[in-house]
Amino acid sequence: MIPPSDSLLKYDSPVLVSKNTERKSPKSRPLKVSPQQTSVSGPVPPPPKPKSPSADASHQQTEEILNAILPPREYIEDGQLWVQPVSSAPCTRADVINLQEELYKKLQQRQARETGICPVRRDLYSQCFDELIRQVTINCAERGLLLLQVRDEIRMTIAAYQTLYESSVAFGMRKALQGEQGKLDMENKILELESEKRDFERQVSEQVAKCEAIERREAERREIEEKQHAEEVQFLKRANQQLKAQLESIITLKNKP
Repeated sequence: MIPPSDSLLKYDSPVLVSKNTERKSPKSRPLKVSPQQTSVSGPVPPPPKPKSPSADASHQQTEEILNAILPPREYIEDGQLWVQPVSSAPCTRADVINLQEELYKKLQQRQARETGICPVRRDLYSQCFDELIRQVTINCAERGLLLLQVRDEIRMTIAAYQTLYESSVAFGMRKALQGEQGKLDMENKILELESEKRDFERQVSEQVAKCEAIERREAERREIEEKQHAEEVQFLKRANQQLKAQLESIITLKNKP
């Protein structure tokens, strides 16, 4: 049950609709309202004065418009279904002043934030706007219907902004997750490339070591070959000198008489 004092919108006294907790379908017959209402202490008010048919029709039309604009609220208490329609009593300047004071009081009691997004402040101002629509509709139904369009447009705009905000948050989260996943992929790729780089550096070092070893072996072999070649040249020179000396000696012996 929602106590009437918890809402800024003014309601009439709750009416017992049915003791059965199951709600009727829209196609079923209309429920008969029980004459039982909330007990009110005090003397019984005098019967209302008879009104003209036009006044009754206007009052009934106003109630229908109010019920269409601000549907009655239903609640279950002790297994009984109660319906509480909005009040159709005309308002005064004092009612508006009391509404303003009650609004400020509830804002302080529920500790609503003065700035920024605050669901509590939004709910209270929405209740206050509904109450203003109710008060205006009683005096002028057309003005109340126009205010209803304004209220619905504001709610649609807020709902659109909320949907846009939620979609943008979801989009941001997706992009953040994609960025994190891409970051992990890039980090793994960097690790793979660094590992490949170390392997290539190791291969280069091995090839450089092999090249230096080959150059040392070739230098030693060339030095040995040059030494052998020099020895062979010296040997051949000595042999040539010996052969030349022998040839000269033979020539000299032949020229003697």
